Amino acid sequence: MRGGEQRHQLRWRRRVRRRILALPLGTTREDQCMMARALTLAQEAGERGEVPVGAVIYREGVILAEASNDREASADPTGHAEVVALRRAALITGGWRLSGCSIAVTLEPCPMCAGALVNARVARLVYGARDPKAGAVDTLYDLCRDARLNHQMSVIGGVLRHPCSSLLTDFFRARRAAKRGSPSPKPATP
Repeated sequence: MRGGEQRHQLRWRRRVRRRILALPLGTTREDQCMMARALTLAQEAGERGEVPVGAVIYREGVILAEASNDREASADPTGHAEVVALRRAALITGGWRLSGCSIAVTLEPCPMCAGALVNARVARLVYGARDPKAGAVDTLYDLCRDARLNHQMSVIGGVLRHPCSSLLTDFFRARRAAKRGSPSPKPATP
């Protein structure tokens, strides 16, 4: 192989590797757009003092419902973005079965939310950041693909994971700083 061909192949491999790392397998442009919307909802929740998590339920490119965490405002322990979005989507569709729907959520669902997604018969779950403390989809458990349950769904994790992770990290860093009484540090830049 000549030097020019080697450089071309090396550049091509880098581009392919970047695409592979940036977009998890099975991710569509629609998934990215919906995750971007969920990220906006999460930012708005953080500004209201809620844990910044957003969720969007969609089917064939049409948003059926969207929500962000509202546990503090509603004083409801089930006020997670996924559960609130599921309730809204069920009202809009007129039934609890959300077959053929996808959900984009900025944080890996907890056991309660993963169970609700299974019970609602959601077809696909797309999430951003992993949750090392309560993740029930890939990190701690695998509820959404458990063959013992009556429904399984396809799962794509890591879509826009860096902005999703940064939003949560910055939120909790600022919260800890406020509890200590010190000024909040500058957010980390990716």
